[in-house]
Amino acid sequence: MSVLKDFYTKYLSKINAYWLVTIGVVALTFTAGDSNLYKRYEYDEKIKELEKEIKYYQKEIETNTQKLNDLHTDKEGLERFAREEYLMKKSNEDVFIIKKK
Repeated sequence: MSVLKDFYTKYLSKINAYWLVTIGVVALTFTAGDSNLYKRYEYDEKIKELEKEIKYYQKEIETNTQKLNDLHTDKEGLERFAREEYLMKKSNEDVFIIKKK
């Protein structure tokens, strides 16, 4: 107990009690609980990252919806898609696949 008294008389007795309480509250705000400021910062960063992903996937959905609409309406586009993606061919054709290095 004398160690605490020595510490108090040496360092803390010179500080105003209001400042000491204010410093304690700020320290608790940064460290204690699930809603401390550090975790809130991490959560905000995660939210920003997830919002970017949402925007990316919304753009992907729009482009894929447009492609799907094109496939439903355009016969030539459907045939081209089937030939390119699924390597389909007509019975009297030969298909050569060229791979890029």
